[in-house]
Amino acid sequence: MTTTPLTELGDFIRTQREVARMSVRRLAETAGVSNPYLSQIERGLRKPSAEILQQLAKALQISAETLYERAGILDPDANARSVREAIAADPLLTPEQQQALLNVYDSFVSAARDR
Repeated sequence: MTTTPLTELGDFIRTQREVARMSVRRLAETAGVSNPYLSQIERGLRKPSAEILQQLAKALQISAETLYERAGILDPDANARSVREAIAADPLLTPEQQQALLNVYDSFVSAARDR
């Protein structure tokens, strides 16, 4: 089975929800979307708008930019992509550790862009 950008986005959102120890119902409620709609996003059946991605990012307490990049709305530069891919590909890191590293990386990149 081949993965598509939508299934990759859905998998990423599901992983972030699991790391946050939230049920589908709880994330949907917090983000202001319906349960079935969130389930369809996680399964790669629906493409969420930028607004919905922002609501999900806020509910998951992650960078909206990260979700925009995953959804193809923003194009990360090659270095950022390779850093994120390296973190995601490291089998020695737990999902929680991966997310912590991504959060730190995103905060450094964001601070550098603001200068």
